[in-house]
Amino acid sequence: MDITVQENVALAPHTSMRVGGSARYWASASTLDQLRAALEWAGKRSLPVQVLGGGSNTIFADGTYLGLVVKVDLMGIDGGNDAGDAADAVTVSAAAGENWDDFVVHCLGLQLSGIECLSGIPGLVGATPIQNVGAYGQEVAQTITKVQALDRDSLEEATFSGEECRFSYRSSRFKAADRDRFIITRVTFRLRRGVKPELDYPELRQRLQGEAVDPTPAAVRDAVIALRRSKSMVLDSQDPNTRSAGSYFLNPIILGPPMDAVEERWQAVGDRESDIPKFPEADGRVKISAAWLVENSGFGKGYRYGQAGISQNHALAIVAHGDRATDVVRLGEMVQEAVAKRFGILLEPEPVVVR
Repeated sequence: MDITVQENVALAPHTSMRVGGSARYWASASTLDQLRAALEWAGKRSLPVQVLGGGSNTIFADGTYLGLVVKVDLMGIDGGNDAGDAADAVTVSAAAGENWDDFVVHCLGLQLSGIECLSGIPGLVGATPIQNVGAYGQEVAQTITKVQALDRDSLEEATFSGEECRFSYRSSRFKAADRDRFIITRVTFRLRRGVKPELDYPELRQRLQGEAVDPTPAAVRDAVIALRRSKSMVLDSQDPNTRSAGSYFLNPIILGPPMDAVEERWQAVGDRESDIPKFPEADGRVKISAAWLVENSGFGKGYRYGQAGISQNHALAIVAHGDRATDVVRLGEMVQEAVAKRFGILLEPEPVVVR
């Protein structure tokens, strides 16, 4: 099947930050055959290929990307109408190009629960397994049963069970060992009908305390959206703080003994009456709030650097105030350097910077 390739396409409109340059070549693939054709077209010309989903986790550098940008527009949702007992598992699958939040709404409309805490997250379904998207106590790893993908080298389809995806905190085999090898094409979830939502996140539980009865999945979604909106984490053209890639850094997870060194650094330079927000993980590890580290390294909410800044509503979000990607990336580097100097921790960025 032929693929239509455009030239010199502006990339900023295709990302949530709305910064960056242009693509020398651009193609949209709405079928597997078109996806293969795009890869073959680039291969014959020895061009690099950048796969693009919703653009909420991608920052294109200023200037021109000299390869082919392929927009994944695979669409379609199947399943979810299974009959059976209320608590039976129900299978739903969605193509990679489906809008993630629209998919959450679709599942809630079928009275299915398991991903309601992931409401309001921008991007497409295909991106969710790559970084094991999670929020407010849920991760997609808890419900994904199958991931279908296209091998970029062989152009053959591959299928992975949830276990084979090797999920971990904000990561998977698709982000680690098999980075840039596969293009996700479809994701299958096992959800449940008529099950009481599990509220493991303190902030969310507090938000729902006023509920007279156990909250429904739809009520949980409403609460999550309200929380995210208060932090400018729901895309909104009227809110300039949403011109971001969401959380710019991962919460660092470190072993217990090195945590002592971090505490010592804070006691030496910080407020001795203020504890570092930390949460116990498995195997003696500790998760630290990256937002707290950022704010206590000199980058408070509203900080500005050129055409970039820290969100006024969330210290983990770097916001674009212009069209220059260079300032966004440099501010991220400045934050990393400051946190490393003060706490001895190197923060890991979440968004992918494409040069």
